[in-house]
Amino acid sequence: MGLTLLLMLFCGSVVFGSWYDHVSGWWKKKQTYPKLHYMFYEDLSEDTGREIDKLCSFLGLSISPELKEKVLSGVQFDNMKKNQMANYSTLSVMDMKISPFMRKGKVGDWKNHFTVAQNEAFDEDYKEKMKDPTLHFRNEI
Repeated sequence: MGLTLLLMLFCGSVVFGSWYDHVSGWWKKKQTYPKLHYMFYEDLSEDTGREIDKLCSFLGLSISPELKEKVLSGVQFDNMKKNQMANYSTLSVMDMKISPFMRKGKVGDWKNHFTVAQNEAFDEDYKEKMKDPTLHFRNEI
């Protein structure tokens, strides 16, 4: 999870409500509704091609190697950060001068910004609000 997301979590809400409620609600819905597919940034960073293959399988699609390469290029962090359709820079609700939606794209970079005490406080808050034992986030690759 990125630093901005961690800070929003610690504060308890995002622009449209609680991140915890949002993620937990959709995760719970996924358990009973098979037409939802979760993707995790850490998994995408670790092996983007594998995750594209999983998504295509979920959607029942077969794509050519050329199209897969085009998708791989398009979803690279630096390319998405420049893309106004992906970086939320056109939304007035997001003030990019305060905090851009897309910062570095480095898994685990939050460790460079949180103190030990902040991390412990976040872990406690997370445990209290995210009780579903089937939902697991990775903090590193």
